[in-house]
Amino acid sequence: MPEQEISERAADGPAPVPLSRNRGYTVLWSTMFLSELASEIVFIAFPLLLLAHGASGVEVGLLTSLLAAARMIANVPAGVLADRWDRRKVMLLSQAVRGAAMAVLVAALFSGVYSFPLLALVAVLEGVFSSVFQPAEHAALPQVVPASQLREALSRNAARPFAALLLGPALAGFAFGLHELAPFSIDTVLMAGSFALLWFLRLPRRTAAGAPPETGQPGREGLLSGFRWLLRQPVIRTTAVWIIFVNLAFHALIVVILVVSGEAEVGYGEMGLMMACFGVGGLLGALVAGRLHAALPAPVIIVGSSWVFAVIALAMAAVPGGILLGVLLGGAAVFLPVANTTIVTYQLSIAPDEVRGRLSGVVGLCADLAGTAGPMAGGLMVALAGGGAESVLMCAAILGAVALGATLSPALRRFPTWRDQ
Repeated sequence: MPEQEISERAADGPAPVPLSRNRGYTVLWSTMFLSELASEIVFIAFPLLLLAHGASGVEVGLLTSLLAAARMIANVPAGVLADRWDRRKVMLLSQAVRGAAMAVLVAALFSGVYSFPLLALVAVLEGVFSSVFQPAEHAALPQVVPASQLREALSRNAARPFAALLLGPALAGFAFGLHELAPFSIDTVLMAGSFALLWFLRLPRRTAAGAPPETGQPGREGLLSGFRWLLRQPVIRTTAVWIIFVNLAFHALIVVILVVSGEAEVGYGEMGLMMACFGVGGLLGALVAGRLHAALPAPVIIVGSSWVFAVIALAMAAVPGGILLGVLLGGAAVFLPVANTTIVTYQLSIAPDEVRGRLSGVVGLCADLAGTAGPMAGGLMVALAGGGAESVLMCAAILGAVALGATLSPALRRFPTWRDQ
């Protein structure tokens, strides 16, 4: 398929059913939402449980790092697994292990057994198998959604992580206030529901036609094959770099604006509202993504979003800490799902079925690396600048560099546009 433009290929026969009546898509959307919601719950519930049992700050940091590291390290092997095994079975296995691990933890706590090694083991299993689930779900999407509806499906999918971000932490805190078992019990129920939905999913049979030579190779060669395929695709290679630096800058910016708000003695409740603005902005962006895709060429969306991010970050430097910073952050978040959907639509459109899992794993690794390095970069900026507007300006400078690079990049300036027919 040429990279100058992607066009929907109208197939002979009846038009596809709407996504709302597409059973396979509904199952995938629902199970991934339950998975993301569960991840957001445990990300908050684990530290709360540790603190309730008198754990040290070192233990809290260690467990949180284990969870994040397990997710990150599992990305690439999970992509290989999604390409080589039955994707439905991979997703079922993932949710079964996660649900069983949480059930064991609930049983142990109910019996009065609190053990940091057990918590660490459950955190690692949660991190690994949540990452195993994602590439399989991502790669299965084009199997249940026709090409003419792929962009719409991805636009709807973009709402899931922001909805989970809004609901998960609040639900975890409220449930933990009722009983320390409650958030982990909810997580177990979510995994059971996800497993039950997946049981009724039916995916079309896959073929190995056109598979790259590396597909069948074991070990290190299999793990590297996703990187090799990506590096041979100039447009996808460029978007991976864009994803890394945008994610890094946003994660750093969140840390910096929290520090700025703390210096301005903003209350914790107002800080929570600031972070809620980020989730609301992302949800709004997912709702308008389809209309913007229809109205604007893909290069305008990607390059334009890059400049919007930089300008909004620059405006933040002139704003005192508080809810107004959150509103600006939410405004930037509106454009994240719009740009991401544009990029992912292209990635899934040109990637052969036999490498979609590995592509998702590699891109997920890029995003997770940026998400891990971003907060550390934000803390370093605060230390170097002494806090305040100077730290925000550093984030704005990174986003400005990204916007300038996107403007000068031939791959992004000529990014293929998905045109409706």
